[in-house]
Amino acid sequence: MNRQTTVIMSQVMLPNQANLAGNVHGGEIMKFMDNVAGVAAGKYARTNVVTARVDEVQFLLPIFVGAVITGIGKIVYVGKSSIEVMVTVEVEYLDSEREPQLALSAFFTMVALDRAGRPVPAPPMEPETAEEKELYEIAARKHDEIKKKRRPVLN
Repeated sequence: MNRQTTVIMSQVMLPNQANLAGNVHGGEIMKFMDNVAGVAAGKYARTNVVTARVDEVQFLLPIFVGAVITGIGKIVYVGKSSIEVMVTVEVEYLDSEREPQLALSAFFTMVALDRAGRPVPAPPMEPETAEEKELYEIAARKHDEIKKKRRPVLN
């Protein structure tokens, strides 16, 4: 089965998502990104997924009320039950001729779950293009580094 590895979602930023100056709250954008990552990983694994980790969040541009944001979620690595999703957010103002601009990016680690909420194996990923292979190698190294640093959970 050839699995979908990219998802694109868009949303208009509304006043209830912003502060008094019209800047959209970072948490609103991160929630949107989490949804993009969840849809990408869920479609890839064909099962429920949850967020286990978010890192390397980079806010590059402010986003204001009225902007259309587009989230691109790309599967870059798959471990045993984890799925690494690179999410980028482009911002576009429809009343401007300006091209969409990169506003935000982050990496989300999602975990595939069964109906009882237990981790299940995720389908293996076979990167095909040079870009996919490069991203896969970078994510694999990062995944290994994170595993080495992981602390045991205290009960």
